[in-house]
Amino acid sequence: MRMRRLAVLAILGTVAATVSRAGAGPSPRFERNIKVGIVDTYSGPPAVFGNDALNGFRLALEEINRDGVYGARIEFVTRDEKFSPEIGLSMARELVLQERVDLLVGTINSATALAISAFAREQRVPFIVWISKSEQITGAKGHRYVFSTSENTAMAGKALAYALARRGYTRFWIGAEDYEYGHAVTNSFWRFMKRAKPEVTLLGQTWWRTGEPDLVPYLTQILQARPDAAFFGTGGAGMANVLRTMKVIGFAERVPSAIHTAIDVTVLRPLGAAAPEGVWGTTDYLFYYPESPANREFVRRFQTVYRDPPGFPAFHGYITAHFIAEAYRKARSLDRERFIEALEGLRIRTPVGEVEMRACDHQAALPLFFGRTKRDPQFPFLVAGDLLTLPVREVMPTCEDIQRARAQGR
Repeated sequence: MRMRRLAVLAILGTVAATVSRAGAGPSPRFERNIKVGIVDTYSGPPAVFGNDALNGFRLALEEINRDGVYGARIEFVTRDEKFSPEIGLSMARELVLQERVDLLVGTINSATALAISAFAREQRVPFIVWISKSEQITGAKGHRYVFSTSENTAMAGKALAYALARRGYTRFWIGAEDYEYGHAVTNSFWRFMKRAKPEVTLLGQTWWRTGEPDLVPYLTQILQARPDAAFFGTGGAGMANVLRTMKVIGFAERVPSAIHTAIDVTVLRPLGAAAPEGVWGTTDYLFYYPESPANREFVRRFQTVYRDPPGFPAFHGYITAHFIAEAYRKARSLDRERFIEALEGLRIRTPVGEVEMRACDHQAALPLFFGRTKRDPQFPFLVAGDLLTLPVREVMPTCEDIQRARAQGR
């Protein structure tokens, strides 16, 4: 067991070298460790995303804590919010007021993220969101104390809209799940679709409640309308149910369809043979693309420890830990305000290249990958084919867009 752990630490050694270091001059010495409070979903179907993110975070801490940050280790405690904004907010209060954490990290649920964000602002505690994707988090409801290391719905909607506009579709139908993320990604997609191709028409919309088990009637309604293409505003377990239903009724073979993160391994691997081929999707991380040395090394190290390949949550967890470590190095202090100032505009190297934490909105500037689900004999589950990289300048909202959104949100 000891030999295995030493081998893992040796393997992890070079990963730290892939991330840039900040700060200069004589090194201070922190008088205590850095304590991170993580609120996320660790029970029920969404737990697959929470656990994947936590594994990526742990992997990065193995690297960071070998030398530490000015003599300090980064420690963490977790709380399960059970996909409930009320429980999540209660857990965040407990971590800040009783556990005295230095900063908060999480969540999957966008509604939980927005509730904790408001609390973090009130308490002046940094909060880094690593999976939740509602653009309101760093857009209209963004503020000094909230950051995001995940792509958001503005980026996803813009990427899918521009990619589908190039394929000549003009008559759309929208199917979506009635919750914060479903509305956010749907509104973003259609806003950018109209901007990319003003002549597009929306034939209709179909919405269902979160957790709806039988989606056959909803997808049948879309088939009967015979649109050129369908966009689905759903994620996590709800998206898995859409994909499973598509496979059963042959939906994707009859109507070109697009869903953000439909090409991610954390979705396609559990579905196995139940996943449909031919569905367009976007994500900010794929373990097999780009085939760069940095990405191959990250995947190899992740699989050495956890056996399975990393999904996008693991990538987010990994870069979150490195953003935290580099910001403390740059700040040279445990002071929260100096940590925030150090994080603004900070750039780190990651498995997909250099990533900047944009100062104007505290949003990580990430490229997105667009592709379509397909079989590949190398893998026992579907992967993405026809891949296209959408660079940061094509997917990020402008800082002027953010200023307008925040002005309208006041």
